[in-house]
Amino acid sequence: MPAQVRREPLADQAAELLLARVRAGEWRLGQRLPGETTLAPQLGVGRSTVREAIRQLAGRGVLTTRQGAGVFLTALDVREDWDLVLRRADIVTVIEARTAIEAEAAALAAERRTPAELRAIRRALADRAERRTDVEAHVDADMAFHRAVVVAAHNPVLVELFDGFVPRSRAAMVAMLRLRPGFDHATDHEAHDLLCRAIADRDAPTAARLSRTHLTSLKESLT
Repeated sequence: MPAQVRREPLADQAAELLLARVRAGEWRLGQRLPGETTLAPQLGVGRSTVREAIRQLAGRGVLTTRQGAGVFLTALDVREDWDLVLRRADIVTVIEARTAIEAEAAALAAERRTPAELRAIRRALADRAERRTDVEAHVDADMAFHRAVVVAAHNPVLVELFDGFVPRSRAAMVAMLRLRPGFDHATDHEAHDLLCRAIADRDAPTAARLSRTHLTSLKESLT
C-alpha cells in the first residue's frame, strides 16, 4: 500500500499556534498565560489538547508550569540547536563570541588558577611551541592551550561554551595556516607566553587585555 500523508496531531498544531502568538509578542517574558478554559476555545481544541501543547512547549524551553500558580512564559522563541547555529555562523562571528568568553575567562583564570592548573597551562604552551610544523597538530595544541586557560577560570559554563566553538574555530584556523605558510609563529607564541605570564602573576586586567588583543588579531587574520 502506498505511503500516505499523515495528519499532524492536534496537540502539535495547537503548540505551533501558541508559539506563533508568543513570537508575535502577545505575552511578555515571565507573564502568566491564560488558563486552559480560555485557551481551548481560542485554539479550537479541547483542554486535554491544550495541556499537551503546553507540555510540548515546556519541553522546548518556552513555557514553564508552576504548581498551583499556572503556566508562565520563560522564552520568546524555541532554542535553536547550538551546533546548527555554529555551522551557519561565519568565522568572524565565532571569533567575536570567543573573544567575549575568553577575555573574561583569562581574567578569572588569573584570579582563580591553582598551581596544578598553571602547570597545565605551561605544558600546553610548551606543547604548542613544539608543534609548529604540522598544521593540524599545531591548531589542536593551540586549542588545548586556550582550553586550559578557560578551565582555570573555574566556570563550567565558560568551558561548555568554549568546547562548542572548537570544531568551527579549528576548521577556520587550519584553513588559514595552510593558506599562509609565512605565518609568524614567533610573534604568535610570544602573545601566548605573555598571557601565560599574566595568569601566573595573577594579573587579571592584563590577562583579559592580552586575550582580547590576541583574538582580535586572529579575527583580522581570518578576514
